[in-house]
Amino acid sequence: MNAPASGAATRSSLPRVVAASLIGTTIEWYDYFLYGTAAALVFGKLFFPHSDPLTGTLLSFLTYAIGFAARPLGALVFGHFGDRVGRKRLLVVSLLLMGGSTTAIGLLPTYDSVGVAAPVLLTVLRLVQGFALGGEWGGAVLLVSEHGDQRRRGFWASWPQGGAPAGNLLAAGVLSLMTSVQSDSAFLAWGWRVPFLLSAVLVAVGMWIRLAVDESPLFRAALAARQKRSTVEQPPLVSVFRNHWREVLVAMGARMAENISYYVMTTFVLTYAVTHAHFTKQSALNAVLIASAVQFALIPLFGALSDRVGRKPVYLVGAVGVGVWAFVFFGMVDTRSFGSLVLAVTVGLVFHSAMYAPQAAFFSELFATRMRYSGASIGAQFSSVAAGAPAPLIATALLKDYGSATPISVYVATAAAITVLAVLCGRETRGQDLAEVDGQQGPEGQSADAAAAGKPAVA
Repeated sequence: MNAPASGAATRSSLPRVVAASLIGTTIEWYDYFLYGTAAALVFGKLFFPHSDPLTGTLLSFLTYAIGFAARPLGALVFGHFGDRVGRKRLLVVSLLLMGGSTTAIGLLPTYDSVGVAAPVLLTVLRLVQGFALGGEWGGAVLLVSEHGDQRRRGFWASWPQGGAPAGNLLAAGVLSLMTSVQSDSAFLAWGWRVPFLLSAVLVAVGMWIRLAVDESPLFRAALAARQKRSTVEQPPLVSVFRNHWREVLVAMGARMAENISYYVMTTFVLTYAVTHAHFTKQSALNAVLIASAVQFALIPLFGALSDRVGRKPVYLVGAVGVGVWAFVFFGMVDTRSFGSLVLAVTVGLVFHSAMYAPQAAFFSELFATRMRYSGASIGAQFSSVAAGAPAPLIATALLKDYGSATPISVYVATAAAITVLAVLCGRETRGQDLAEVDGQQGPEGQSADAAAAGKPAVA
């Protein structure tokens, strides 16, 4: 397929595309992390009030984890239609779904008002959040990757990744503000609802910006080529699972340490710092707030570094670093020094950034345009069920059973070992022209040589 060189015709619009992707992902991650932060601080009391504090937190984290179960479904549905009708349309849908469900959470009655219906409704809305986020990530990073060029793709594609710390920063900041100006009783009574209702305003802003950007030029070229062909192509999902299972496994393994370490060090740490190390809620939130600000600044720097030295070296530094830091992390929190708490979370997120920043370009470069939304989303989101979903739940259970954070450190280090192995098994993709990937992989997702031999392509 003769696709235009990546970004050659649309260089002037790239900053706008980056801004649209970043703002949209920030809003969606704000919505998603807001739930996780509230699960750690208030949902146990409001929706599971008859349990002891740690069990209530465990149950609220269970509803938190259920949202991850919907992410693979979102990846499948959004990936299929994103590869068929375009990235931009699906990004608009995902933003509306996420914003609507988050606003609805802010209007939910609690257990004291409607009994068991309260946690049931909470769980349903969390599933909608997970479904929306499962489709959001792939579309946002691909829209930027397919507008940019191969020389700086790591840098530009890392900006939508900055939506995660920016969203966490915004969520923690709003909740920190509410807890600082309210008493605990007022916050539990109504204050926690304000950040959720604020999502409606943010979504309106995000929609206005996203509707103004153009569709990916590579997708338009792929769509035109597909319409000219007389043969019927395999659905993108079939091509991915039949011909690119290895790339999917590499992406899934690469996410294990990245996903698990992030939720342990930003979500579970709120519970650990408050209930085990006896920090105030305000101090725990402020620590995550400061660390998220540092991470937001670091992500584009690590993305740019991956353009110079490669995706794999930067990713491996992050995976090894977070595996080692896991054994230092909880000891620093246990000192009960606010400075040590901030340093523990910040260094953890520095190592996380080294994995997260090159991830967008790395995964995008593994698949051809006609199946890129499906392939990247499946690799990224299927792993979330085994990684990020149970991470706070497993960490809370380990703390409850052993009364020590050492098993949690072992858990994170094991995930790091899996990620190191997966990245080593993958190929280096730095400098790969996405148009060349389209030319190397035929209409069914196979390379020309593999198709001639009747075998699936393996990178």
